[in-house]
Amino acid sequence: MALITAKWTIDEYHRMIAAGILEDRQVELLQGEIVEMSPEGEPHAYFSSEAGEYLMRRLCDRAMVRLAKPITLPNNSEPEPDIAIVQRLGREYLEHHPYPENIFWLIEYSESTLEKDLEIKRKIYAQVGIPEYWVVNLKRRQLIVFRDPQDGEYASRSTLTGGSIYPLAFPDISISVDSIVSR
Repeated sequence: MALITAKWTIDEYHRMIAAGILEDRQVELLQGEIVEMSPEGEPHAYFSSEAGEYLMRRLCDRAMVRLAKPITLPNNSEPEPDIAIVQRLGREYLEHHPYPENIFWLIEYSESTLEKDLEIKRKIYAQVGIPEYWVVNLKRRQLIVFRDPQDGEYASRSTLTGGSIYPLAFPDISISVDSIVSR
């Protein structure tokens, strides 16, 4: 017997949130499925917070750095990446979370969620054309960089353990890999 899961739209998900149904749950919507989010361990919380502050200093007012806030994607997904670097749209974000066209790049910190971040979220982000996606493997202290979304996949993948990286959206800004992976 095959099981069929109920799929949810973003509007239905928002109505559940507004009604308080998901109030005490740490969840995100991934391709129409409501998925429990893993609790953050101390290294995850520390490193993502430190990197967020570092990126805020590096980017100044060229972009907004959002920490653990939702983004809204047209493939019935509303994930909450650890860090989202997005356009500064001011009060427009009172009406909606950032859409793909507002997103410069996303960062996920992974320890227990590495498979989900490298497989499921990578595909979700590539499908909607997020130009750049970084995954920090906390166990190995590596930065895995995905770029160039094509046909629902990223064409480029590289793994960094040091040096600098230049984000596609801001090629004039050097980002220290050590400041992101917190070696």
